[in-house]
Amino acid sequence: MLIKKVSLIASDIAEMKKFYVELLNAKLLDESHHGFTIKAGASELVFTETKNGSKPFYHFAFNIPSNQFQEAKQWIKARTSLNTEDGDDEVYFSHLNAHSLYFTDPTGNIVEFIARHSIAPESEVAFSMDSLLSIGEINLTTTKIDAIGQQLIDFGISPRDNGTVNPNGISFMGSNGVFILLSKPGRRWFFSDRAAEIHPLTIEVDPGKTIHQDENGNIRFISSPI
Repeated sequence: MLIKKVSLIASDIAEMKKFYVELLNAKLLDESHHGFTIKAGASELVFTETKNGSKPFYHFAFNIPSNQFQEAKQWIKARTSLNTEDGDDEVYFSHLNAHSLYFTDPTGNIVEFIARHSIAPESEVAFSMDSLLSIGEINLTTTKIDAIGQQLIDFGISPRDNGTVNPNGISFMGSNGVFILLSKPGRRWFFSDRAAEIHPLTIEVDPGKTIHQDENGNIRFISSPI
């Protein structure tokens, strides 16, 4: 699975552009008065300014080369503070054979760099935002876990490792290191003091599949001709 594009809303586009484009030097693909798009490896990340005064936030992860976790950690620490959990600023997931770190952007998004050692390629080029491989995770928060989980399965996006949808926790829907995270509102995000909330977003998955959530939490699954 490939997440081709994720479209989110943000409360302060000017600060977000300063952070991602000027500070982190992400490649700017498109911009307007209302938002901008950056390159994230094989994926695109779009931020559009909210119109209703809300302060939305999300959790998403960038996949990075398997051999560059410590290099990426030093690179991001030189530019922004890392989030901590029980005094640690990184975590090793033994069941995934992956290292992760987390930081928070100007509008409160919980951003993750994850090096999946078993499946991600290596790189010998100095780490930068150009090193990102793809968007590896994006949360989809809903009160209808069972129904949306089944719709994702019917859409061709099944639980990781042929597992089942967890109605009370978090479900990783996808494969090959690319996942839509399915969870209920109120769940605390790891390496954060923030709890998951429902906000509008659009996820475009290759090939020809789009998942759109509106401000009321209604979710549509859209298939397009390939």
